[in-house]
Amino acid sequence: MTIREILADIHSLEEEMLAFERKYGIRSETFYAAYAGGEEPEDDNWVLDFGEWASIYRTWLARQAQYRDEIQRIQRNTPSLNGLVKVTT
Repeated sequence: MTIREILADIHSLEEEMLAFERKYGIRSETFYAAYAGGEEPEDDNWVLDFGEWASIYRTWLARQAQYRDEIQRIQRNTPSLNGLVKVTT
């Protein structure tokens, strides 16, 4: 994936997480910590949402790591912000 594709994916995933955050009233990192710790949904209607939300959050974490790795790789050759912008456009 290019840096632009990674960034577009991050933004798309953040929009999906925001919808869940608004629906359930908690931030994704708070939700995920509880979910990963084994907490079960109180309402059976939440099961599918929670599974999807967790999957989106894990993908978001992976894309964040990809973005950081790619930026670090680019910055080794182009240390300035101006150079970074030129490389990614």
